[in-house]
Amino acid sequence: MGEIGTRLRLSQPQVSKHLRVLKAARLVDVEPRANQRLYGLRGDRLRDLNKWLENYRAIWGERMDQLDDLVQELEASTPNNTDKSVGEGRSTLRQPRERTPAQGPLKIEVKNARRRKK
Repeated sequence: MGEIGTRLRLSQPQVSKHLRVLKAARLVDVEPRANQRLYGLRGDRLRDLNKWLENYRAIWGERMDQLDDLVQELEASTPNNTDKSVGEGRSTLRQPRERTPAQGPLKIEVKNARRRKK
């Protein structure tokens, strides 16, 4: 856990909790050795999970595109962005369009639309 925590900048309890969840989902194997536990990823289970998620990536990709179009439409309909109520203090979700399975996992970039002035 020390190496994982160091690399990911997580505390020992956070690492333990994540590893327990991964173990419960059978995504890792655990091998006890003396006072250590060695964790190994189960590639077969991760491939199954990736295959299952592929359907949802397509659905959510389309929905994020629709949301992005709506945000752009709202921004375009606001002259000079003078209406501070549109998008104020909220985040907009942006992602690449027309993803293919070869492009790998879906990544969503979250950008702060506007910050409130106090």
